[in-house]
Amino acid sequence: MAAAAWCCRAPCRTGWLPSLQIVRHAKSVTRHWKAMHFERQKLMAVTEYIAPKPAVPEKCIAPRIKAVKEENGYAKLLRWQVAETFKDSKMIAVCQHNFTPSEEMLLMKHRLRKHNIHVKFFPNEIVRPYLSVSKYKNLLPLFVGCNLMLVSPEIKVKEMLRILKNVPQINLLGACIDNTILSNQGVVNYSKLPAMEITQGQVVGTLSLMASQTRGLLQHSSVHLTALLDQYIKQQSFGAGETDGKAGDGQAELWPAKSSAGL
Repeated sequence: MAAAAWCCRAPCRTGWLPSLQIVRHAKSVTRHWKAMHFERQKLMAVTEYIAPKPAVPEKCIAPRIKAVKEENGYAKLLRWQVAETFKDSKMIAVCQHNFTPSEEMLLMKHRLRKHNIHVKFFPNEIVRPYLSVSKYKNLLPLFVGCNLMLVSPEIKVKEMLRILKNVPQINLLGACIDNTILSNQGVVNYSKLPAMEITQGQVVGTLSLMASQTRGLLQHSSVHLTALLDQYIKQQSFGAGETDGKAGDGQAELWPAKSSAGL
């Protein structure tokens, strides 16, 4: 034992390890974490360093990059169909669509198709953005809830109202007829107007009557003057004829008197 201890105290040679080492065992740690005192916590919170804010907000220096969402292909198709419908139609009626049995809906579509009126269903998410940037933006208040459109390249108001009268589930809200926006009552009043051909005939007759009256007023003075001149010429010719007749009778009476005096 003494030899081993001596060997440990002696300087070790290079490349030689002692066979016995003395290890000092340390005492185990008995101190554990303890919560900070409440007063010290308040002091640390008050004295905590707060970095100054920059003069210009970071969101102003570096703008937000918004992710561009690609539009769905079906939405593009619907948007194109809406644009073509409003472009090619002279009559666009907006109706409120309540629950209607499928048989009645098919029958209504068939009756409307006979008069070249088509039923269109478009979601408001597609129609409203188009109307907001077009000349039909005053129709925006009508597209609330479930709607359908009755479109036609011709103006068939009477036929449309007659068919909708038999379908109480479809309520007419308004229409755009020949680039004119009308309410429900306005559409009813429009249907009571005569046909375009009759109106055109009445306008042409009125204009022709006014033209003929104007022509008669312009020609009245000249015609009257011509009649007066004709009458004056006739009177002059009649007066000259009477004067010649009287002169001939006087000469005939004088001639026999001269002949008797000669004898």
